[in-house]
Amino acid sequence: MQHLIDPMDLTQEELGEILALAGEIMKEPEKFSEVCKGKKLATLFYEPSTRTRLSFESAMLELGGSVLGFSEASSSSATKGESVEDTVRVVGCFADIIAMRHPNEGAPKLASMFSPVPVINAGDGGHNHPTQTLTDLLTILSEKGRLEGFTIGLCGDLKFGRTVHSLVKALSRYTGVRFVLISPPELKVPDYIITEVIEPAGLEYTEVTSLEENIGQLDILYMTRVQRERFFNEADYVRLKDTYILDEKKMRMARPDMIILHPLPRVNEIAAGVDNDPRAAYFRQVRYGKYVRMALIMKLLEKAAE
Repeated sequence: MQHLIDPMDLTQEELGEILALAGEIMKEPEKFSEVCKGKKLATLFYEPSTRTRLSFESAMLELGGSVLGFSEASSSSATKGESVEDTVRVVGCFADIIAMRHPNEGAPKLASMFSPVPVINAGDGGHNHPTQTLTDLLTILSEKGRLEGFTIGLCGDLKFGRTVHSLVKALSRYTGVRFVLISPPELKVPDYIITEVIEPAGLEYTEVTSLEENIGQLDILYMTRVQRERFFNEADYVRLKDTYILDEKKMRMARPDMIILHPLPRVNEIAAGVDNDPRAAYFRQVRYGKYVRMALIMKLLEKAAE
């Protein structure tokens, strides 16, 4: 039985299969409308979520399956002290596959060690978010036509941004990818991402603090919000939250074929005026996320279209 806890759990071949299947689903969604009939997905969300939880639920429903679960820890037996291990043992009696979001790093990994059914990590603390990474890869492939040979700027909270950490890991497998890491010094990418992921892959990277000075060289700009919930100190959050705001003026400095991604939710790091720019791909990105989760659920449940 396979789980998806870290984006590196998938081989490059498996990743390609999932992206190819997602592409098929996008073209002919009706062909897949009953492949998971009779199957149930449990969404165990110990932390708030809109897009990820609804994307998983929508994906399973469009495959003909059904959904159960909870959307906050307070509505689960965690409030009574039940462990993650016991929760998944119990839920595995009711569901065929589990998607779990948890504020503690490593919780989905722990769950996978005790679960009788496949577990998908839907985000664990500031650590990993592999299905967002699949979403990002499908977006890049669909919008740019390739996963190699481009310059990607990762901007904002690179320290706590689990989506950034997961995406860098995944892209490190492709040749000719160059990273421009844009953040204030306090929110720079953790050292291990540089020393254990980017450098061993032999990829080029630069760490900078200015978006304006670097936006013109980017093929892709991946914006992130400064995450209030990861800060211990409110004053630090207030000081850093508006460091980068992408607006129409900055967009005039960008290449005409650059695309903007954002894992959402955004707060104010992308001005509303940018939304109508054809280079703004972040709402299209949400739709790609549904299709790639459909493909992942099919793979983990070993389901194929008739």
